[in-house]
Amino acid sequence: MELSHLQYIIDTLFLLFTAVLIILMVPGFAMLEAGLVRGKNVSAVLTGNVLLYAITSFVFLLWGYNVMFGGDGFFLSGVSTQGYSAYAYFFFQMAFVSKSVSIMSGGVSERIRIIPFMIFAVCMSGFLYPVVGRAIWGGGFLSDVHDLAGCTVIHSVGGWALLAGILVLGARRGRYGKEGQVRAIPASNIPLVTLGAMLLWIGWFGFNGGSAFHIATDKEAADLVGLIIVNTNTAGLAGAIVAACIVYIQYKKLDITMILNGALGGLVAITAGADVVGLWEPIFIGAIGGALVVFAVPLFDKLQIDDPVGALSVHLVNGIWGTIAVAIFADFSLTTQLKGIVVTGAFVFPLSYVIFKGIQKVVGLRSDEEHEYVGLDVEECGLEAYPEFVKSKA
Repeated sequence: MELSHLQYIIDTLFLLFTAVLIILMVPGFAMLEAGLVRGKNVSAVLTGNVLLYAITSFVFLLWGYNVMFGGDGFFLSGVSTQGYSAYAYFFFQMAFVSKSVSIMSGGVSERIRIIPFMIFAVCMSGFLYPVVGRAIWGGGFLSDVHDLAGCTVIHSVGGWALLAGILVLGARRGRYGKEGQVRAIPASNIPLVTLGAMLLWIGWFGFNGGSAFHIATDKEAADLVGLIIVNTNTAGLAGAIVAACIVYIQYKKLDITMILNGALGGLVAITAGADVVGLWEPIFIGAIGGALVVFAVPLFDKLQIDDPVGALSVHLVNGIWGTIAVAIFADFSLTTQLKGIVVTGAFVFPLSYVIFKGIQKVVGLRSDEEHEYVGLDVEECGLEAYPEFVKSKA
């Protein structure tokens, strides 16, 4: 066997393996969100996550991939690759697309209807996400922005769209008092939250590591993949530790949900630059990411922007921070990185707002008050996740 053929096979296997790790984040998001919402809405959240993966992946196969990478027609036509199978490259990119909408699903949970949300998912996977991806990853006018695995392309895109969705939907019933006080709505299942977050953490090694695309080209390529994965893990560790320290100082309690979100914040923050920093920089990048989550969650509540899972704090705030961190800790232009942030926000947020408003006007977006009180499981799915338990309907 020729050496070039062996490299082709190994790099193809590498892409397929890392894509499977990324797809492992689908149950990660599902478990995290199912644990953080109330028991009466768990089946609806799980159904939404499964359909998001199916619909966004299918739309990306039909035309989204071609939009993103300059193909023509449908079904991967006109997109060329070099050094690995074109099918493996598509599968890897397809694994990414659902994450841009999965980021949103927890933040709009407990009041959004499933079918209208799936309509938005089609718009996201078929237009919004591919257009931003084309600009940054597909050789477009933002190609100078360094964004290894999607601080801006995935996390900020999902975060801006989520912000628009929350503003259109409004807060959950009873979340905020007349005087602006925040009423706690406890999570239904902390073990599921922990499982989901740890699945996301593991999936991140494919998310970032696979974005090197090659592992068999030479020794340097293999070392780079190793460095990316180590840096990814380091940032997650730092985010968890700093979040734990801050919440303990504030409340003399160790809140596992905030610790896990701190870890996820650190993982998001390193996603843009894990390939261009050394071993110490991810400590600071992840630590700042974890701290940002702890401070952003109450800030959004103060603004009465109701995000049940803290997705805005994890993904939007740290998507922005991670993109900026590339310029601070590596040799990249701050102006260029900021341009990527601003242009992406200016494109995704208003269009998402208009799309959500259009969906709201044409087919409706939010569940009515009675069904929200009873729970979306009954209205949307006809199947309760925990039927043997008597649950509070508050």
